[in-house]
Amino acid sequence: MNVPSHRRRASLITACTATLLWLGLSACNSGSKPAASSNADTAAKPNAGPINLTLGGYTTPREAYGQLLPAFRDQWAKPRSKELTFRESYLGSGAQARAIVGGFEADVAALSLEPDIDVVKKAGLITHDWKSAPYGGVVTRSIVVIGVREGNPKNIRDWEDLARPGLSVLTPNVRTSGGARWNIAAIWGAAVRGKANAKTSDAEGAIKLLGAILHNVQNMDAGARESLLQFERGVGDAIITYENEILVGKQKGQKYEYVVPRSTILIENPIAVVDRNVDKHGTRETAEALLQFLVTPEAQQVYVQHGLRPVLESTEKAAADKFPAPADLFTIRDLGDWAGTQKSIFDTGAGYDRALGLANGGS
Repeated sequence: MNVPSHRRRASLITACTATLLWLGLSACNSGSKPAASSNADTAAKPNAGPINLTLGGYTTPREAYGQLLPAFRDQWAKPRSKELTFRESYLGSGAQARAIVGGFEADVAALSLEPDIDVVKKAGLITHDWKSAPYGGVVTRSIVVIGVREGNPKNIRDWEDLARPGLSVLTPNVRTSGGARWNIAAIWGAAVRGKANAKTSDAEGAIKLLGAILHNVQNMDAGARESLLQFERGVGDAIITYENEILVGKQKGQKYEYVVPRSTILIENPIAVVDRNVDKHGTRETAEALLQFLVTPEAQQVYVQHGLRPVLESTEKAAADKFPAPADLFTIRDLGDWAGTQKSIFDTGAGYDRALGLANGGS
């Protein structure tokens, strides 16, 4: 596959950055506590002393967790007279999943999408049925939107507008970013559903539309947050991203706006306890309590404050005026679930690769 040089550089930088971050955190972990006991029964006992809980997250909700983790400590640890500290790592979702599999000992994995949690599960690190948790293991939601410059000077209204000649678009790299895969699934789904202003409502039409949009992509960063930072630096006319990323930026004084496409996908962000690591660290009780806390009304409201759509129905109703409703909101299950989507879009030689070939001048 012929990938432009700037995309090859972006992929190389992404790989190096993820590796260095993982190595740095691993070194920190190995130097901050004694090696785990070789006795499996002893290693699995709850930690009676100070507790250190490690969160491996995707980049987008880091500000929310910066508020939620101290709140959890105040509500859960302090009444039990437990000393609780946190380690946090944030990478593109795919890169984070690979880091955990590669040895980064996260107790909790808070990732962008189901396949990245399943990468950790298939490696034998998650042994329970994580989808049996409340809300199917999903802790937050969002939608894929189009971020535009203040006043929308390019008059961008829907997906097909991103295919116009001369437009500069940003979206992350699908090989490292869960957000990037949500972006592609949103465009694909809108096209095959016949609601993206595309001329055809099938896979071939989706490939053509996606190829034309990818032709305009100026840069593919490691994750959604890195992509947004580029947009904030003035790169690009538009950005395909999470709704909450734009809302957080606007809260910080950024002047951009966002467009909700007529048809877009409901993003569902999963979270899971990493069994092998919590049993090694003696942190299972704390990790499971954290997950229970994150679906309480208080925690869900914090997510809302950071632009994320809640899973808790009562919080969703209370925040209804904050989040616009797309005309056609679909889920990954409408595209055949993640297994079907992986096969039709993201497997080698599938829809995304074919669209990228078109973007690079192929047929």
